Amino acid sequence: MAVALSCQGLWKIYEMGDEKVQAVRGIDLEIKNGEMVAIMGPSGCGKTTLLNILSGIDDPSAGQVMVSGKPLFGISDDERTDLRGTEMGFIFQKFHLLDVMNAVENVEIPLLLLGMNPDEARTKANAALTKVGLGDRSDHRPAELSGGQQQRVSIARALVHNPSVILCDEPTGNLDSTTSGQVMDLLAELNESGSTLVIVTHDNEIAERCSRIIRIVDGRILSEEE
Repeated sequence: MAVALSCQGLWKIYEMGDEKVQAVRGIDLEIKNGEMVAIMGPSGCGKTTLLNILSGIDDPSAGQVMVSGKPLFGISDDERTDLRGTEMGFIFQKFHLLDVMNAVENVEIPLLLLGMNPDEARTKANAALTKVGLGDRSDHRPAELSGGQQQRVSIARALVHNPSVILCDEPTGNLDSTTSGQVMDLLAELNESGSTLVIVTHDNEIAERCSRIIRIVDGRILSEEE
């Protein structure tokens, strides 16, 4: 099976005065197409730092990340932006929707940034909203949507350009248990339809629904469970 996302020899070291903090320490990781992988660990273990590097938000101190066989680092900023824009989707705990835009306008942003024709982008954005069960809420702004609906909009935005991998940072962290279950059902459906997902979570119930659980302690992989 082809590899959607991998990293080799990944380190992240922060210098805080005279002290050096090793947030990520020599991690090797491989995510195959079609997997749904949970990354777990206690607060401060390095899991969010790892996700930030895997997503290209932060640079590693050493090592490389490969996305669909293409390097994420050691390339120009424009090349990295293009790679992230075409191959990766992102789902955040705090949704990160633009308040002045309605749902469909938020969802079509990645397509417009890729230079897609506005009419085609609007059609694809509406289709993505329908896929997440919000086809009848396309003209609603974030303030007019519940927390669960806002997260569904962010999921639609993450999948609208058909990325190779979707990276999720505590996607249910701001939701109640019932809504969390509904969002996780949706992510599982996306995975069953072929999407590759990497989910940072502290929730065991979410992790148990993934095909693999990677546990991080002190910046290193402690264990992997299938």
